[in-house]
Amino acid sequence: MKYFSGLILLIVLIACKEDYGLKPVGHVRLEYPEAIYQNFDSDCNYTFEFSNQSKPMQKGKEACWYVLHYPGMKANIYITYFPVNGKEDLAMKIKDSEKVVHEQTVKASYISPREFIFDEKKVYGTLFELGGESAINMQFHATDSTKNLISGSVYFSTPPKYDSLQPAINHIKKDVIHLIETLKWK
Repeated sequence: MKYFSGLILLIVLIACKEDYGLKPVGHVRLEYPEAIYQNFDSDCNYTFEFSNQSKPMQKGKEACWYVLHYPGMKANIYITYFPVNGKEDLAMKIKDSEKVVHEQTVKASYISPREFIFDEKKVYGTLFELGGESAINMQFHATDSTKNLISGSVYFSTPPKYDSLQPAINHIKKDVIHLIETLKWK
């Protein structure tokens, strides 16, 4: 009986220890402050409003190509400007912009297009949102349909894990929509 009591006491003592095993990796909840928008003005043929959470930088040596860098999110919006020489040239440039989207169909679980038409400002465009583990999260283009076209892409400098990036994607999506809605041609 002494042996049995000792065994029960030993089992109870061992069972009461804390578990120091490895815990599964969790994801941090991402919340971002409301954006304050400011005017982007340059010598380019366009202007728009961008978030104060991003920093505009010249992209390479090309005139009117910019990056809106979000250091707090490890994200970038790449903006590329193209002068347009006629309807055929415009159609080809839009096709090239959309080709980037369609190349992502291997990894994207869905592609959701949204059209923008602002006749009073002569701004016409499409925003493509890509879901899943695509390298590009958003792609857009906007034009005046005669002389100007801008194309843009949203990239994150992290592995494409859609679920964990979703709050940041939604936050930047608001900024991209605001950029398109405030776009003006000079």
